[in-house]
Amino acid sequence: MKDILTVTKFTMKEMVKRKSFIISTLIILILIVIGFNVPNIIKSFAGENFQDKLLIVDNDNVFEGNLEALKEADSGYDIEIGTASFDEIKTKIEDGDISAAIIIEKQEENVKIRYILEDITMMSDVPESLITDFNTLYSNIQISKLGLTEEELKSITPNFEFSLEQTDEETASGNIGVMMIMSIVLFYAIYFCAYQVSSSITTEKTSKIMETLVTSTSPKTIVIGKTLGIGIVGLAQMIVIVLVALISAKTFLEPELLESVLDMTNITVFLGIITIIYFMLGYFEYSFLYALTGSTVSKPEDIQSANGPIAILAVVGFYLSYFTMMNPTSELNLFASLFPISSPFCMPFRVMMGLATGTDIALSVAILIVTILLIAKVAIKIYSSAILNYGTKMSIKDIVNIYKDKKN
Repeated sequence: MKDILTVTKFTMKEMVKRKSFIISTLIILILIVIGFNVPNIIKSFAGENFQDKLLIVDNDNVFEGNLEALKEADSGYDIEIGTASFDEIKTKIEDGDISAAIIIEKQEENVKIRYILEDITMMSDVPESLITDFNTLYSNIQISKLGLTEEELKSITPNFEFSLEQTDEETASGNIGVMMIMSIVLFYAIYFCAYQVSSSITTEKTSKIMETLVTSTSPKTIVIGKTLGIGIVGLAQMIVIVLVALISAKTFLEPELLESVLDMTNITVFLGIITIIYFMLGYFEYSFLYALTGSTVSKPEDIQSANGPIAILAVVGFYLSYFTMMNPTSELNLFASLFPISSPFCMPFRVMMGLATGTDIALSVAILIVTILLIAKVAIKIYSSAILNYGTKMSIKDIVNIYKDKKN
């Protein structure tokens, strides 16, 4: 145990001293702070009112002076009512006085509404919100001319109450977008922390540090110690990143925007504990796989090709989890939460959605632990025989032969 702690401390010190680790962490934290400040940055450049300015011209008085009512509608535009010719509108748009304009023209059988922009390359149609607002306003004007009583108006005005329901007994709750973002964060945290294991092993082999470690302690101790050291540093890094993101969101985003974008109602202490548990289990699973591939190469430039199969496995697991979240009550999503290569990325979010039972969690954790123990057994055995190999990269056949060799 003492030797494991010694290797763990040594690995942690080496990790936090790396310039790449320090710089990458700082860059991520800076990008998070800047990202949550984007609305404030836009506001500072555009002034207090940074909505697109829309000029509405009704020279034929089609709306009979009632266009001011559109200013009260939540259309997302700063609306100005005025008069102008097409050439004057063109000049205003080119000078940046307005973003767009609408010209209303009365024709024989209908009303033509021309939506004018400087460039319509990225625009497929007139914004739906404007179409709805104009239709509603015009209908109200025409209805008011009919002299209907309040009761008659109510009888022709729809008062529908819409609700979204499902036939499946399992009901998912929570913001799917938030869950997908968090799944991506968890995947990259597990993947890149685990990747550091193979990188660390190969680097130490190149610098001959491994020879000193092997003569001082057993290969098994080295594998476990290095895995623990990198895992602790990675977990600490993830916690710092998440905390900075939460603090930045609370500090820089307006409460209404924060509630609409990030639904935090399902974020609980229990979910935090479950996420940390699955981060650790997922990390150990992939780190032992990377320890195996790292011990089979002798040059840092061979790491990429050696790690290729593990990277593909991780990506398959992630996408299996990610895309089944779109239908979280499906059997495929349940399978993804139990399948060991995808469960670290999937099960925390079944818990967040209220779909995971205690039995599901226990079974998923048990499967992961058994998988980790099997991978660790194979990895340590291969590692013990291959760690001092300074020749060419070992093939899969060589690895299989080493594992079958009873002397190892």
